[in-house]
Amino acid sequence: MKNIIVTLVVLTTGLFSYAQDKITNSKESSYSFEEIAHLDATPVVSQGYTGTCWSFSALSFLESEMIRKGTENPPVLSPMYIARKAYEAKAMRYIRMDGKINFSQGGGFHDIPYVFRHFGIVPNKVYNGLNYGLDYHNHRELFKGLNGYMDGILNYVENKGDKSLSNSWKTGLDGILDAYLGNDPKEFTYKGKDYTPKSFAKSTGLNMDDYVSLTSFTHLPLHKECQLAIQDNWMWGSSENLSLDELVDAAVEALKNGYTIAWAVDVSEKGFNFREGLAIVPKDESTIEVEGSDNDNFSDAGAKKKSNAFNTPGEEVEVTPEIRQEQYNNKTTTDDHGMHITGLYKDQDGTRYFLVKNSWGTKNYPQGFLYVSEAYFKLKTISLFLHKDGVPKKVANLLYSPKNKF
Repeated sequence: MKNIIVTLVVLTTGLFSYAQDKITNSKESSYSFEEIAHLDATPVVSQGYTGTCWSFSALSFLESEMIRKGTENPPVLSPMYIARKAYEAKAMRYIRMDGKINFSQGGGFHDIPYVFRHFGIVPNKVYNGLNYGLDYHNHRELFKGLNGYMDGILNYVENKGDKSLSNSWKTGLDGILDAYLGNDPKEFTYKGKDYTPKSFAKSTGLNMDDYVSLTSFTHLPLHKECQLAIQDNWMWGSSENLSLDELVDAAVEALKNGYTIAWAVDVSEKGFNFREGLAIVPKDESTIEVEGSDNDNFSDAGAKKKSNAFNTPGEEVEVTPEIRQEQYNNKTTTDDHGMHITGLYKDQDGTRYFLVKNSWGTKNYPQGFLYVSEAYFKLKTISLFLHKDGVPKKVANLLYSPKNKF
């Protein structure tokens, strides 16, 4: 445990301290943060130019779970193994649904338990998914090829007449994935031991039945199991619907009790400024100047944003369930990113902030983390994914089904 903790101090707390005894978000900032809870996480890695944030963030979360359960120096798990298996499953469902379902780079936290259960997991050192000759992830060409291939198969299905669809299309799909990501590992050796993906998954000590998804929307029945109507929920995974205050309480208490959280969220907002290590909902957004634009997957730290609001704490919007619901209904809030919540802090005015590990690397923001205000969390959270024991009992007792099955 000591080695990973030393690494974490360098990656997080150290780089956030720009002055003695002061933790802040950037060099010019007058924000001063005080720790409430700070939990272990593995080092920041970059998703590159891919839409696989959901895989990176969920596996980062599970690596923290391994640390919490006593694993010293847990292996970095392979996001591209998860992505590959999800592509295979998405393709099958896409054909069965005659193209009336999402086939994209995106996914959700439900995908990870699905892959663990059906296929297993492998270390990133065994399957890094970089078979196309780059030292960073870039799925632009890969997905163009996959998308064109699937559209071709779908077009054949729609116009096949009295012919049946052969099984060869699945071999063709595997060929594309093999070419770009590498051959699907069936057996491998890691640290002197032989594994299959399923036996390695077992060795992690992680039980996928232990994890739950929580959300909060007023159009869904309160304290009932529901399915979020978002494109990347191609698995039709279930979540438990809480009130907004209960959702915040669940996140805060989980962190205080040692449980990190995988976080699905909208980051396409003026107040989300990864370069300045801050996400806020200022009352007057007109003070924020935006230069440039985000890339397709928001994986380059996004557009440059300037405002005194990122340097000096100010008044934020008071987020109510009604405001939150309105932005979801009118598509101002969309499901576009996944990150990993690893801590809880407060600023000099007593406002709470979540410490969030991102998967955009450390090039444009050395820490790779940011502070997210409670207002931003309340307004833009899509769902949370966490260990069931991290859910406060007072909240869990209200749920229709505290233990979700994926």
